[in-house]
Amino acid sequence: MIIKKFLNINYKIKKLYIIKKKKKKNFFININTSIQINKKYYNKDIKTLKKINKKIVIAGRIINKRIMGSATFIKIKDMWGYIQLYITKNNFSYHLYKKKIIKWNLGDILGAKGILFKTKTGELSILCKKLYLLKKAIRILPNKFNNVLDKEIIYRQRYLDLIINNNSNNIFKIRSKIILYIRNYMNINKFIEVETPIIQTIPGGASAKPFKTYHNALNIKMYLRISPELYLKRLIIGGFERVFEINKNFRNEGISYKHNPEFTMMEIYMAYSDYKILIKFIESLFKNIIKYTFNKTQILYKKYLFNFNKPFKKITMYNSIKKYYKHINFKYIYNVFYLKKIFKSINIKNKKYYKIGNYINKIFEIIVIPYLIQPTFILEYPIEVSPLSKRKYNNPSIADRFELFIAGLEICNGFSELNKSKEQYQRFKEQIKNMNNNNIIFKDKDYIKALEYGMPPTAGLGVGIDRLIMILTNSKTIKDVILFPTMRKII
Repeated sequence: MIIKKFLNINYKIKKLYIIKKKKKKNFFININTSIQINKKYYNKDIKTLKKINKKIVIAGRIINKRIMGSATFIKIKDMWGYIQLYITKNNFSYHLYKKKIIKWNLGDILGAKGILFKTKTGELSILCKKLYLLKKAIRILPNKFNNVLDKEIIYRQRYLDLIINNNSNNIFKIRSKIILYIRNYMNINKFIEVETPIIQTIPGGASAKPFKTYHNALNIKMYLRISPELYLKRLIIGGFERVFEINKNFRNEGISYKHNPEFTMMEIYMAYSDYKILIKFIESLFKNIIKYTFNKTQILYKKYLFNFNKPFKKITMYNSIKKYYKHINFKYIYNVFYLKKIFKSINIKNKKYYKIGNYINKIFEIIVIPYLIQPTFILEYPIEVSPLSKRKYNNPSIADRFELFIAGLEICNGFSELNKSKEQYQRFKEQIKNMNNNNIIFKDKDYIKALEYGMPPTAGLGVGIDRLIMILTNSKTIKDVILFPTMRKII
């Protein structure tokens, strides 16, 4: 009898617990979005909306509030835009309206349920029947929302920038759209997307100063990659004939309007191809990105108008110097002593290991690049500055290489890949011999071994995604297109 009573009490307690649990309020679920509402109902007139009697459930952050006696207008912002809430004290208790609703601040996050209608001024709004304060903002947003933040705050407190500045919001939506399109375009063209190591024992594939780290379990020094190039070419050797990777690279170097230590690139490798095919491929890719993203072919960047429907310009490095630097006597362009004098006249530091190709390339970088405004492919780079590219068949001092410049920014670097293992080994040795204090260069012995198994004729290309998006969104600095750029630590 005692046991039965105990079981009955236990059952009642359980039942009460279940009932109590059922009474717990459900979390507010957002059903509608501002973009969906505006797209579908913006052009409807007042009478039509009244007939439709559309019920709305939406959430967002308060970005504007106007109290007009017995009514309050609150504008909320969600991911896609704005919608106005119309709150009248007739639909809420006196206590709720006077003591809570009208005291909510900018930055508070609300949930709202109500009926869609248009005000007399024609603004699409929600007549609120229920309101939920989903999260109170402890820090109140600034009163004014247009350009209230200085650049330092924008880059350090990106969350605040995204709440307040519509332009920043749009830039990062465009960035996402572009990267998604690139992936789809590569897939359509039969490329396989792959992933290669970010932490490497050799940071290879480019000449730059890496970030160093240490692996405790393996007891070895490691580096953040400066490029995925050598791993991607291993995959070509392994039989993946078309590969690409949208990747993060890291270079422990300067910061400027076009440099961030952590940056995004896409690298492409295509077997049975050469650099000329990649030139056509990248021109087509850029044209299609702009059509898809903006539904046009002309882009304004700063004061320049770019028409991506036109073929890009093509010029050799030698001819570009001839065109833009009239002070050189081209009879002596291959004379080292003459080139040293040129360096002195334009205040370029000479380095001991420099050969003729290094001098010519440096003159090009300092003098010519600022003139390369319209999309321009520079062809025929000196072999001295192209350690991984194939030599031109009729001129061994020139590489089968190109770079694409837009608005004075290098956007792409591509070439026919060197696939001779002995020559590549010698090039690595030459790089190490000429190594300066800033860069660490390694002989990647495993990559040489991979080449010995045979790499088909291949073309490779790197695209600076951040710089491309800078141009397509008319952004002045790379920090404007990177969500969380590298900043100096505040002491």
